[in-house]
Amino acid sequence: MKRQQSGFTLIELMIVVAIIGILAAIAIPSYLDYTTRAKITEGITLAAAPKTMAAEFRIDRNRWPAAGASVGYSSPVTALVSGITIGGSTITVSYAAAAGVTANSNIVFQGRTATGNVIAWTCSGGDVAAAKRPANCR
Repeated sequence: MKRQQSGFTLIELMIVVAIIGILAAIAIPSYLDYTTRAKITEGITLAAAPKTMAAEFRIDRNRWPAAGASVGYSSPVTALVSGITIGGSTITVSYAAAAGVTANSNIVFQGRTATGNVIAWTCSGGDVAAAKRPANCR
C-alpha cells in the first residue's frame, strides 16, 4: 500500500517565505512614504486658515498682509508642524523632524489674484522632497 503525503515539503515552505520576503521588501518602503505624506498633510490642512485670512485681507484692502499679525493670525505649533508664517502673498509651513523630514523643512503656498476677486494658491515643495509631499502638492 502506498502512503499518502500530508503537509508541505521544505522547498514549498521556502518558496512561500521567499515570496513573503519579496513582498515585504516592496511594501515597507511604500508604507513609510505613505505615513510621511500623511504627516505632511497635517501642515497643509493647518495652512487653510491663514490662506483664507490672507485672501480676505487681499480682497478687502487690495494688498497682501505683511505678516500674520496683520490679519490676527498666530501660528499653531504641533508635534509635526513647527510653525506657519504669512509674508505677503506667501504662506510657509515649517515642519518638525517628527514629520519624517529634516527639521525646519517647509512647504510654500504662493497666492495670486485670478480673475475678479478670486485668490488662487499654488503649492510648491519648498524643502520637502516630492516623494514625501501629498499628490496635490507635487
